[in-house]
Amino acid sequence: MRAGRVLAVALVALLAAGACRHKKTEAQLAADALARGLKAHTAGNLAEASKDYHDVLAHDPNNKFAYFDLGVIDQAAGRNAEAEGNYRSALKTDPDFEPALFNLAILRTAIDINEAISLYRHAAAVSPNEATVHLNLGFALRQAGDVAAGEAELARAVQLDPALQSRITPPQPAGTTTPTVAGRTKP
Repeated sequence: MRAGRVLAVALVALLAAGACRHKKTEAQLAADALARGLKAHTAGNLAEASKDYHDVLAHDPNNKFAYFDLGVIDQAAGRNAEAEGNYRSALKTDPDFEPALFNLAILRTAIDINEAISLYRHAAAVSPNEATVHLNLGFALRQAGDVAAGEAELARAVQLDPALQSRITPPQPAGTTTPTVAGRTKP
């Protein structure tokens, strides 16, 4: 009888060990949820993607990609405060995560231009060959009144990607909006 119990206990232990070998780790579960989220996100199913990204965070609370992607969804929906919170959470995990720096800078441009400039500069330091970072930094510097530094950043953006030249307009002198001829606005 005792041998039967020992065998039963051994069998349960073997089954449990086998189940452990087939059970996915938290990292694997997070990776699977992230893959599902990206697939849903790409397909435009944002509610499903959001659910999957939250599932990622349940398994990996420091997943910068899930926070970033949730921020993208929130930003696209006009939920800027939520987007900002998600980008900042991604940056707590990785302070040099350039996509979060860039998107957070976009959000902060209308609120705090100096913070936006700082974020763009950080993004440019992390990804010095990312033309759009230099482009947005140039525009932000111009907006803050540092036209010379802004022009230098815009020139760097065009150097990195000549196609950006068409997006750059000369700065307008303060107090003017359109050229005039004989006191009338040009058509």
